[in-house]
Amino acid sequence: MKFNIEKNIFDNVITSMQPFLEKKDASNITSHILLEITNDILIIKSTDLEMGLKVVIKDITDYTDGKATINGSNLLGILKRLKNDTLNIEVIDNNLIIKQNRSKFKLPMYDANEYPSFPENTTKNQLNINSIHLIESIKKITPAIDNNNPKFELNGALIDIKNSKINFVSTDTRRLAIAHLENISNEEAKIIIPKKAIIEIQKLFFDEITISYNETYLIINTPNMQFFTKLINGKYPDYERIIPNSLKHTIEVAKDSLIDSIKLVTSLSPNLKLTFSSNSIIFESIDDETESKTKIDVELNLDNTFTIAANNKYLLDFLSMTKNEKIKIGFNESNLPFYLEDNRFFTIVMPIILEK
Repeated sequence: MKFNIEKNIFDNVITSMQPFLEKKDASNITSHILLEITNDILIIKSTDLEMGLKVVIKDITDYTDGKATINGSNLLGILKRLKNDTLNIEVIDNNLIIKQNRSKFKLPMYDANEYPSFPENTTKNQLNINSIHLIESIKKITPAIDNNNPKFELNGALIDIKNSKINFVSTDTRRLAIAHLENISNEEAKIIIPKKAIIEIQKLFFDEITISYNETYLIINTPNMQFFTKLINGKYPDYERIIPNSLKHTIEVAKDSLIDSIKLVTSLSPNLKLTFSSNSIIFESIDDETESKTKIDVELNLDNTFTIAANNKYLLDFLSMTKNEKIKIGFNESNLPFYLEDNRFFTIVMPIILEK
């Protein structure tokens, strides 16, 4: 196998392959990237068996068919040091040779025939969602996906396809984030996608995509790219029972004022108390050793003073994902979960219980 390719094209693809590599064990073939030339195109693959990415490149010259593997981290290290000029890549005596002008690198290969196969592109179930809407929805709920929870289901995001809408759901048990879209033509289903895959999908896809899935895999295709991830096999918690049926109080507040005030009073301690009255909101840090306090004037039309307390991260994560100038806050009692909403996105936050 041999081919010539422009360094910047090759570099961009190899960079996108890095999250899919086995990083802990360099002796594993999944620490390598597969390069294959067939039918006038270069196919590049990377997988850690849980996720995988395949990219098709047509911009190659002086090529002969064949395939090879190369350590993905080492390859990227070489590319980052080379100039934006043509690369000459060739297999000689079970080594991959990379040349550019007077520079030459020789890297050992593994048996390319032993490289893990990608799942067959299933057409059993199609998920028809506009790519922009998909990315926007999963981006909103990503901060609330848990890490290393013993309940594996919580280490991913749920796509809950209902008859009339599609809910994108995540929770770390201290908050519940839900974004929703209208369901036009998808059959009802529940899919749990690992957090790592959710993050990579946001980086990779901007154009129109086709999505298919079965009990084991989710596969996303574009004309020149294919991504797959294993799904989390389990039953997601009944998140809908957490959503309050009604709210005693619902107010609208300017987003920027909230963000500025929260950041100000939590500069020393992450927990804060918000006190809502008829014409103001008071922000106070919750800390025994320090004191931070600020106030904004706003007409809320509340009959009684009301207080909620929370970690600043949960509030700021929500606010960072909103687009409107104003957001809604809903609450029933100080010691019950409170509700943050912006159009088709809302978060329910467990409060900090304050001593009376």
